[in-house]
Amino acid sequence: MSAPRRVLFLCSRHRRRSPTAAAVFGDWPGLEVDSAGLAGDADAPLDAEQLAWADLIVVMEAAHRRRLLARHRERLKGRRVVVLGIPDDYDFMQPELVARLLKAAGPLLR
Repeated sequence: MSAPRRVLFLCSRHRRRSPTAAAVFGDWPGLEVDSAGLAGDADAPLDAEQLAWADLIVVMEAAHRRRLLARHRERLKGRRVVVLGIPDDYDFMQPELVARLLKAAGPLLR
């Protein structure tokens, strides 16, 4: 059996989108997931160990990718960063957010 893919979900403050993604995809077979926020006041701020751990990094907005590259370019070498294009318009586990995550990230993670 192959090793699970390690997927790191990132948003701004780790309050709604990335924790929802971790909850939605956390029990998918073949995946290990984690999540964090990129803002200074994030509930769970991103750390270097998470970047080292991740095989795939999934961000919610293009601005997150730019911020990630500006701060951690060297740590991202060899890692794929995917932008889902999901704005901060939803609450944690809101059904519409779950549906968007499944549609945007589901095919990528199968």
